[in-house]
Amino acid sequence: MKKSATRVNRVELRVSRSSDDPVERLIKNVIIQEGGLVDDPLDSGGITKWGISKRQYPDLNIKKLTIGEAIDIYRRDYYNRCGIEGMPVALQNCYFDMVVNMGQRNAVRVVQNACNAKNRKRIKVDGYLGPKTLDACQDVEQDRLVAYRVLYYTDIIRKRPNQEHFYLGWFRRALSAR
Repeated sequence: MKKSATRVNRVELRVSRSSDDPVERLIKNVIIQEGGLVDDPLDSGGITKWGISKRQYPDLNIKKLTIGEAIDIYRRDYYNRCGIEGMPVALQNCYFDMVVNMGQRNAVRVVQNACNAKNRKRIKVDGYLGPKTLDACQDVEQDRLVAYRVLYYTDIIRKRPNQEHFYLGWFRRALSAR
């Protein structure tokens, strides 16, 4: 059972990205990227709806998950825990989308690698978003972060060639989550 993510989202969401709540706007952008109900045998997350996976939430009935419930999960388990407040506004959408798509530690590593490519003073690439990383990312360009995100996906494919199936979607997502 595989549905077109874009079509399902636009029909079922009936949501404007221009919400008054900036957190909700970030979350809705992620939901649009993630799509509706997807059950792809190559996806290690298993059955997924609105980007909420059975692997992460084994006790949740994914097939019956509502958009409202998904928004609550993203706010509680992702936004409130990812440390986005200190991130430059220009990087917030991309960073939050990466946190959802690849996990916070990997998202922070991508940010740290982009910082090290930009700045003379190197920071440790450890996957932890602390004051040094937040300080280092203040001058990082959005395009640089997107480029390092694409590099992350390329590295996945080098290590696990069967994941190339997802590359075009990851690439498009990286370019659109700005």
